[in-house]
Amino acid sequence: MARLHAALGALLAGSLALAGCHTPPAVASASQSLDIPEVAPGTISEATMKDVTRTLASDAFEGRAPGSAGEEKTIAFLTERLKAAGLQPGNNGSWVQEVPLVEITGKDFAPLTVTGAKAGGSLSFAYGKDWVGATYREQARTTLKDSELVFVGYGINAPEKGWNDYAGLDVKGKTVVILVNDPDWQTAGTEGPFGGKAMTYYGRWTYKYEEAARQGAAGALIVHQTEPAAYGWNVVESSWSGPQAYAQRGPNAAPLTEMNGWVTQDAARAILKAAGQDLDALTRQAQAKGFKGVPLGLKLSTSFASDVRSFKSHNVIGILPGREKPDEKVLHTAHWDHLGRCTPAPDGDDICNGAIDNATGTAALVALAEANVKAGAPRRSLVFLAVTAEESGLLGASYYAQNPVFPLSQTVGGVNMDALRMAGPAKDVTVVGLGKSQLDRFLEAALKVDGRTITPDAKPEAGYYYRSDHFALAKLGVPMLYVDGGQDLVSGGRAAGEAIAKDYTDKRYHGPKDEFDDSWDWSGVMADLQLYYRLGRMMAMSASWPNWVDGDEFRAIRDESCAGSDKGC
Repeated sequence: MARLHAALGALLAGSLALAGCHTPPAVASASQSLDIPEVAPGTISEATMKDVTRTLASDAFEGRAPGSAGEEKTIAFLTERLKAAGLQPGNNGSWVQEVPLVEITGKDFAPLTVTGAKAGGSLSFAYGKDWVGATYREQARTTLKDSELVFVGYGINAPEKGWNDYAGLDVKGKTVVILVNDPDWQTAGTEGPFGGKAMTYYGRWTYKYEEAARQGAAGALIVHQTEPAAYGWNVVESSWSGPQAYAQRGPNAAPLTEMNGWVTQDAARAILKAAGQDLDALTRQAQAKGFKGVPLGLKLSTSFASDVRSFKSHNVIGILPGREKPDEKVLHTAHWDHLGRCTPAPDGDDICNGAIDNATGTAALVALAEANVKAGAPRRSLVFLAVTAEESGLLGASYYAQNPVFPLSQTVGGVNMDALRMAGPAKDVTVVGLGKSQLDRFLEAALKVDGRTITPDAKPEAGYYYRSDHFALAKLGVPMLYVDGGQDLVSGGRAAGEAIAKDYTDKRYHGPKDEFDDSWDWSGVMADLQLYYRLGRMMAMSASWPNWVDGDEFRAIRDESCAGSDKGC
C-alpha cells in the first residue's frame, strides 16, 4: 500500500504545543453520549463492483500510475461513473483537484560497494537482489563516494521518551544503517516505551529517513525484515523500482539525504560482519534505552542517474449534498492509483494491475455513491474522495488534507477503503487503530445489526494505521476509521483467513499477479460494503461530532481545529 513522506517532528511538536488548548463544548468527550441513528441496508450493486474493478484493473489502464496515460483513463472513467451515480462535482464545480508532483526514475545503478573490511578486501551488492535505493532530490546524478557507515539502531530521536539513537554521533555526510520498526516491537501486548507490539510512527521507515536527513546523513539504509514488515523483499524491490512520485518541494522544505534505500537482512549481516560486528547482537543492544550508535569503520560507495519530470496528478471528488447540514461533511476515501509498470516481470508481464490494491476500494466509492443517491440525501453531505499517489506515500491524501476543499473543522469523520479481501463472508471485521476514536462506537452499533464481531489488528507491529490514506487526514485531526475484511471466515475459520491473506501477500501484493479474477467470491466484500455504507450514513444522519479519545496523539489537533472554527465541530 503506502510509501509515506510525512514530517513526524512537526506533528509531535504540534501535538505538544496544542496539548493545553481548551476543548470546545461542541466536541464530545470520550464519556459523553453520541447520537448514533439506525440505518437501513443500502442497495449496493455487485455488478457495479465487478465492472469498475475489472475495468480499472485491465491492462488498458497500465497499472494506473500517477502522471501516466493510465491516470488519464482512470480520471475520465471515475468522473463518468460518479456523475452517472448521481453525485455532483466536489471541487467548486470540478470533479478533480490538481496535485503537483515530481517523478524521479532511477537508472544505471552501480553496485553498492563496501570497503575497509577488517578481513581485507571489499564487498559488492547487486541492485535489486541485495539492495534498492532512490533519491528524493531533483538531480540528474547521485553519487556516494567513500561515505562512512554508522549503525544507529532504530534511528529514533524521541525527546519525550528520553530516547536518542543519535546521541553523541556526528553522521553529517555519512550513511546510517537502521533497523526497521520500534525497539520493542517483539514485546507482547502494548507494554514498552513505544507501545510494545503496536508500531508507532517512529517505527515507520518514512520517519527513519526523515530523521536521518535532519541529522545531516548523506545516505540511509534500512535493514529489511520480513516478519515486522509483513511482506517480503520482493515487495520492497517492486515498490522501489521504476518511477517514484513525490510531492513537489517548496522553498522551506525539510532537509533530504542524498540517497535512501534498503538492504536485505543477509546483506546487512555481511556488512556488519565485515566490521567485526554481529547483527543479532547489535539488535539486542539497540532495543535497550541508552543505546549508543556504532561507527563501523567501513565506507560505502554507489551511484545512479535519475530522470526527473514535474507533472500534475489528480484527486477525484464527488459529493452528495446534505439536506439539512450541507456544510458538514462525511468522507469515504480510497486511492485509485497503483504502481504502473514494475519489475520483476514474471512471464513477461510487467503491468502491476492493482486489482485488489486498490481497484476494489475505488469501485466501492462508485457503488456506495450509487446506493446513497438511491437512498436519498442524508442530513449531512457525503463526500466520495478518490485520491492519487497513495503508493508513493499518501501524496494525494496528504495534499487534500493540507489543501482541503472542505474545511477539516467541518469534516465529521470518515471511512477509508483499501484492498478489499476476496475471502468470502467472515464472522468479524479487522479494525486497524482500534481504540483511537469515538468512531469505534459507531462501528460497534453497525456491526451489531449483522451479528459480527471486532478483531483487533493481528499485526500491530506492521504499522498498518500509518500505511493508508486515512492517516493523512487523521494526523490533522479528522477521526477516520480503517476497517478491513474479517479473519474468522464463515468457511474455514481463522486458519482459512490467514491462509488467504498470506497467499495474497506472498504471490500478488504489489506484483503483476494482482489481477482481476472472474472466479472471485464477492459475498464477503458485499457484506463489508454494507458496513461501510451503514457507517457513512450513520455519521451523515447523526448530530454528534465524534472525537479522538482522551490522550490520543491526534486529540489536541482536533480540539484546536474545532476551537478555531465558528462553524463545524
